[in-house]
Order: sequence, then structure tokens, then C-alpha cells
Amino acid sequence: MERLNLALLGGGTVGSAFYALVQERREELAALGFAPRFLGVLVRHPKKPRAIPEELLRVEPFDLLEADVVVEALGGVEAPLKLLLPALEAGVPLITANKALLAEAWDALRPFAEEGLIYHEASVMAGTPALSFLETLRGSEVLELHGILNGTTLYILQEMEKGRTYAEALAEAQRLGYAEADPTLDVEGIDAAHKLTLLARLLVDPAFPFGAVEARGIARLTPGLLQEAAAQGKRVRLLASLYGEGGRWRARVAPSLLPLDHPLAQARGNALWVKTRPLGEVFVTGPGAGGGATASGLFADLLRLLSGAPGHLPAFFAKPPLAEGSPFPEVLTR
Repeated sequence: MERLNLALLGGGTVGSAFYALVQERREELAALGFAPRFLGVLVRHPKKPRAIPEELLRVEPFDLLEADVVVEALGGVEAPLKLLLPALEAGVPLITANKALLAEAWDALRPFAEEGLIYHEASVMAGTPALSFLETLRGSEVLELHGILNGTTLYILQEMEKGRTYAEALAEAQRLGYAEADPTLDVEGIDAAHKLTLLARLLVDPAFPFGAVEARGIARLTPGLLQEAAAQGKRVRLLASLYGEGGRWRARVAPSLLPLDHPLAQARGNALWVKTRPLGEVFVTGPGAGGGATASGLFADLLRLLSGAPGHLPAFFAKPPLAEGSPFPEVLTR
């Protein structure tokens, strides 16, 4: 039995769920020949109740070079990057759910991603297959991609369809824990833009810049606008879209109008819809957030690593889109 030394950065909702999942799946890991051992769990608040033994908790960074794999669930950009770079430089693989880190610190992280050291299925749609889904689509030519990549805005829009104002729906989302006290990243489309950047790099251009994503949120929408759309047989969703225009790839996050019978309009959770050739239209949907859902994506990456497969490799080369013209969703301009 080979000992598997794990360093876990973050013991909040996601980190705690991942720790619990590893304990739950120890027999499965043993069947693969591995005995997991946590070297430590870096946390900000050691006295916060959590299902992790107190002796594992660390408030100061510890030596990640002793780990066989680092699992990062801290969030943020600069703080985790400072901790992770020395480990990556030493060849220690990283499993992360941190879309902001990957989107905004790509210049520093790209060489390690290209070496296959970075596993990040959980960074987009949690444990619902998004990256592995798109990796399979590399066998086709991608014509356009559209997705619902943020559950908070989906919930708010669904509540507004029932007649609540934006402010009322946001307050309820915050009360239920779906939205942060400062909801800016979600409601202004920044979270979805982070995720769309990762999808673009995986699928069409390894150097796609985060700053190239046009992002507009939902704060200016009203129940009246949503009811007007419904009267026209359409539904408003905050869509993340990747499509060809003017000989280059365009990426946009914006409130968009969808026909009611479209799979994205009917989705109750996060979703991806991709038009390809010769495969055709493909669709996947499922939970895109939450401790258990995200931990399942992290654990899937752990199994991927232990199988000997590399991390999520960026697109092999940048290529201009072959399809031209506007994508099917009509952007809501008001």
C-alpha cells in the first residue's frame, strides 16, 4: 500500500466536504493501492466548527513539498498563488476549484498546466462534468458554446419570474446562503466570466485573456422585462457565450433571451450547450456549486491523478473559428 500525502488548503465548506469524502472513500482508494494521509489543513479560523480533527488544522502555511498532491480550496488569487508556485515548481500536482486564480494568474500557472500538473474539473460547474465534457468535444469542430455558469444569478432570475424585484430576490438568495454579503462577483457576471475564460482556454485558445471577456450582469433587470420576454415565448438567463466573429473568438457574459423550448431555458441548474461539427448539438446540466458537489469534482480529479492521467491540458494551439456570425441568443439590451 502506497501512502498518499495530501495537503489541503482551505477547511471551509468545500475543504471540509473534500476531507469527509476522502474518509468516506478510503476503501476505494485502498483498492487502487493508496492510503491517504492529510499532512495538514490550512484554515483562517481554527475555532470554527468543522468535521476535521483539530490536530490537522494549521493557521500558518506548512511545507507543501512533502505532499504528493496539493488540494486548494482557499479562494482568492494572490494568497494561494504565493503558496502554490513553489510546490508546482517542484513538480507537486495541484487540484483546485479556484476559477479566479486560474483566470487571473494564468501567465504564472500556464507552464504548469501545460505540463499536466493542474487538475481543475471543479473550477467550472463543481462536480458536474464541464472540462471533461469539453475535452471529449475536441474530436469535433466547435462552432459556438453557451452556458449558465452561475447558480446565484439563475436563482435570482427564477425568483424574479415569480414577480419578486431584483432586490427582493437578491436578499432571499443571501438569506439562503446562495449569495455572498457582497454579491458583486456573481451579479455583475464576473464569476461567469472567470469560468468562461477557463473553457475558452481549454477548448479553443490556450492564451485566451480574461480581460477579453465582455461581462454585463443582471442588476438592472426588472420583473417587467422578464414578463415581457415570457409573453414573447422567451426566457431571460445570464449566458456565458463563446462564438466566432470577425475571424476571432469572442467571449461574452450577458442577460440573453432564449426560446422557452431550448434546453438552456429549461435547465434548473448550471448547464452547457455546445454546437459542433460533425457531432452536432450537445448538452450537459447539473449542480454547479455547494460543498458536496464541488468536493465530488475535486475527488474525481484525485482519481484522475492516481490513474496516471495528466491534468486538464489547455487547447493544443490557438485557431481562428471557422464559423462566422452572431450566436443564436439575443442579448437583452435594456
